[in-house]
Amino acid sequence: MSMSRDDREIDFEAVRQSLIKYLDEENLDSFRDIFMDLHNYEQGEIYQTLTDEQRHTLYKFLSPGEVSDFFDLLELEADEYEELLDKIDARYAAHIIGAMQYDNAVDILNEISREKMTTYLPLMDKEDAAEIRSLMNYEEDTAGGIMTTEIVSINSQMTVREAMRYLKEMATESEMIYYLFVTDSDNRLAGIISLRELIIADDDEYIGDVMTERVVSVRVSDDQEEVAQIVRDYDFLAVPVVDFQDHLVGIITADDIMDVIHEEAGEDYSRLAGMSDNESTSDTAMETAKKRLPWLIGLTFMGMITAWMLSFFEDTLARVVLLSAFIPVISGMAGNTGTQSLAVAIRGISTGEIKESSKIKLAGRELGSGFITGVVCGIVIFLIIIVMYQEPVLGVIVSGSLIASMSVATIIGTVVPLLMNRMGIDPAVASGPFITTANDIISLLIYFALANVFMSSLL
Repeated sequence: MSMSRDDREIDFEAVRQSLIKYLDEENLDSFRDIFMDLHNYEQGEIYQTLTDEQRHTLYKFLSPGEVSDFFDLLELEADEYEELLDKIDARYAAHIIGAMQYDNAVDILNEISREKMTTYLPLMDKEDAAEIRSLMNYEEDTAGGIMTTEIVSINSQMTVREAMRYLKEMATESEMIYYLFVTDSDNRLAGIISLRELIIADDDEYIGDVMTERVVSVRVSDDQEEVAQIVRDYDFLAVPVVDFQDHLVGIITADDIMDVIHEEAGEDYSRLAGMSDNESTSDTAMETAKKRLPWLIGLTFMGMITAWMLSFFEDTLARVVLLSAFIPVISGMAGNTGTQSLAVAIRGISTGEIKESSKIKLAGRELGSGFITGVVCGIVIFLIIIVMYQEPVLGVIVSGSLIASMSVATIIGTVVPLLMNRMGIDPAVASGPFITTANDIISLLIYFALANVFMSSLL
């Protein structure tokens, strides 16, 4: 019987309260009967609501391996991991980390202090520690940094019967077995075979005869965004990772790619808002200010250009004071349209929708869109000025400035990230505040230039 979301939440809360009761009573059997039937995600959700005392009881009830199953799914900030591990016996904590999926264990060790990391590694099983150390040698945002080495590969010279027997023995060592990657005698990636294909193949056939030889793989040094794009394009559950000699060294699974997409989206959003991409809700006010100040100081200097321009056109404003009333409208609309075009360009670059051949088409489309929306908004504001102020010349100046500013803003919002991407710079750095401030300057130049042209008609 299926349950609605509300029913699941009520049921989950009842389960949580029962588990807390059993922890408080130190009722081992009743706690394990319920807790071990839960999904690892649900176990982690309940764990995070427990007090320190209840967690210590839980550690007595569960082995490090059982705790590692839901630790794999926890998503905490760096300081939260450190604080959490500090309250666990060092040897027990080391065994939890060692029993986790290696890529997740590396993520945690990279988050905590070096002192803590060097405490836990010697306390782990030697094989686990060696695998984790090898993964820590790769850059964090590369394929090597997010892959796992927990894979089962089969040799091309095996028969299907031998491969099935080997798979049964080794399946528990692998993070996923839906795809089986085939290697040659030198451990070079030679092909791929799905579990389904292996099951239906004749027992006496050689793997090399039934495998698919063309395999899409990534290098250990490839950027994680490129890997995510490949997984999205090919709709993979996993992608193999090879070194520079084509030796199979690991795999990256779809769940890791989802984490990458979530992380990259968060970084892009932060940069679009002119924030540091490592800003956290757990930061203090001082830490937050330090991360935001570089951007804000830069934008302050850009804002001073706008202030200087206003002072430069002081005589124009003094002669026709009403001009100043429409400055926020023109700069605001230019900033809004520029930010919209920026978002479209960055999204297209991130998803791979924008190809080299389509860049000019995109710029043309955005220019056309900016012009059309500018004309519509210009007509609206022209009519408003006629009704409210009976100043048709002022209406022409404001509406003309609006059309030109919105058209130029869409081009800036599109071209700037495309140029930055061409130069190998993250286009998200061309953040919303930067584009908005740049468009403020340009829109004011257009506005006052038109005002000066029509000044004699306004007086």
